[in-house]
Amino acid sequence: MKVLVIGSGGREHALVWKLAKSSQVSDICALPGNAGIGNTARRVAGNVKDTDAIVEFAARQSFDLTIVGPETPLIAGLTDAMEEKGLKVFGPRKEAAQLEGSKSFAKTLMLENGIPTGYCEVFTDAAKAKAYVTYTAERSSDPIVIKADGEAAGKGVFVCKTKEEAIKAVEDILEKRIFGQSGQRLLVEEYLSGPEATILCFVAGDKYVMMPPSQDHKRAYDNDEGPNTGGMGAYSPVPVVTPELLKEVEDTIIVPTLSGLSKRGIKYQGVLYFGLALTPTGPKVIEYNCRFGDPETQVILPLLSGDLAEIALSIANGGLDEKLVNWYNKKTMCVVMAAGGYPGDYAKGKVIEGLDSIEDPDVCVFHAGTEHHGHNICTAGGRVLGVTAVAEDYARCREKAYAAVAKIHFEGAHFRNDIGAKLI
Repeated sequence: MKVLVIGSGGREHALVWKLAKSSQVSDICALPGNAGIGNTARRVAGNVKDTDAIVEFAARQSFDLTIVGPETPLIAGLTDAMEEKGLKVFGPRKEAAQLEGSKSFAKTLMLENGIPTGYCEVFTDAAKAKAYVTYTAERSSDPIVIKADGEAAGKGVFVCKTKEEAIKAVEDILEKRIFGQSGQRLLVEEYLSGPEATILCFVAGDKYVMMPPSQDHKRAYDNDEGPNTGGMGAYSPVPVVTPELLKEVEDTIIVPTLSGLSKRGIKYQGVLYFGLALTPTGPKVIEYNCRFGDPETQVILPLLSGDLAEIALSIANGGLDEKLVNWYNKKTMCVVMAAGGYPGDYAKGKVIEGLDSIEDPDVCVFHAGTEHHGHNICTAGGRVLGVTAVAEDYARCREKAYAAVAKIHFEGAHFRNDIGAKLI
């Protein structure tokens, strides 16, 4: 089987890493990939936003399967365009990808189908949004959640502790347009208290298989302080997500979501991401994503004992063979090493040292923002590496991950020191 992977981050490196373990896969190509992916897959230059070029390349190379990593090409309709050429794609069509591409679409779907979530108001006018924020802040001490309506690479959500922070978020989104077209509308949402968890599902229409729950660490700094990021680390499974809680999530969130899509004539195919808040009154949806999470993928795929290529091809063919999906009974943890300044401005081109010193077979260093500069591997993005460990228990897992992090160096390297600390 010839497989094309679209994307260049840590998620895509994890996908390539898992695909390479399949006896069914003879060739893997990544567009555009990164320095780490290049050790396993053929890289081809390209832009994930250039739908026509990707379709033309995939057709010319006769790939048996394309797996789309990031949300941007899915929201733009890459799956639709490839399927029109008879190509097999693992990833939802454009209409289904609205679940991530439009937060107002997702919120409407939830409200129509009785799916538990926070209340919200939608605004296109900054003055009205500021007035509503002021009104809300005067009547509650809870944080105010401001969200850009469209895709924002995981950075379009502001959890504001003060009225001033919330007003600044409104100005950044609607007036300064820091998220471009995704800032044409914003949502002011109820803050959902309680620990967060992510449930990813393999989905083909009304069929689904849940993956082990994971927990991302969104804030930039220790103790969940600082601005939101694309994710600074994760672990899986999540002890607080008990079998009883998972059953509640299935009955009140997963099944109604797929049923709600079906009522609209939408068949979802691919991975569906449920970002949840485990509130005192039960699990509620914070957000949907239309693809594998990042860094959640880096802690989930090492637990998959099934063949990812076979699972993905099954879904691309319109079905889902549940017998293909099995899991190891182990723990995983990922610590993200980021460039200094991330998620704000950061420098690129810093030489990464120590990658060859990681000899523990239970540790995998997934590359995210990396590129070759001559004989060196250098930083090329905000999140640079995802150092992932697998072990029988959380304490050993955490020990292995941070021991590997200590061996890797680049100028300005920043990482959280408390990933998984609450578990120990």
